[in-house]
Amino acid sequence: MALDVGSRTIGLAVSDPLGITAQGLETIRRKNKRTDLAALAKVIAENGVVEIVVGLPLRMSGQEGTQAEKMREFVAVIEKQFGLPVSLIDERLTSVEANRVLRESEMSIKKRAGAVDRLAAVLILQSFLQLRSNNSPQRHRGTEEFTD
Repeated sequence: MALDVGSRTIGLAVSDPLGITAQGLETIRRKNKRTDLAALAKVIAENGVVEIVVGLPLRMSGQEGTQAEKMREFVAVIEKQFGLPVSLIDERLTSVEANRVLRESEMSIKKRAGAVDRLAAVLILQSFLQLRSNNSPQRHRGTEEFTD
């Protein structure tokens, strides 16, 4: 399962059992830590999730900033809560790409706003699946990180 975590929403995507394709799921509207984790627990149980991939928001330079630090803290919480392996993957351009794809689909602006987080999670998961198939992991602090 991939997560595109923002301050107001969490975009979700899961792969097929063979880890070949990614499908978007309903976006979680964030409220507080307890309800966010409960919503994630439900998705994990319903989809038989065995691994989680989280987008790591890096600056365009590749350096980590405040948002990346917050994401690492979030990852520590979900690792502890669910006991599943969690990987981080560079997500720098996923939201930009998601918006571009949705604009080209001629979807209304209102519908686009609701779909961008889900599509960003799909793009994160597709990148992860492709990188994993290429066998290019880089280990860091116990959490797997993947970069292009």
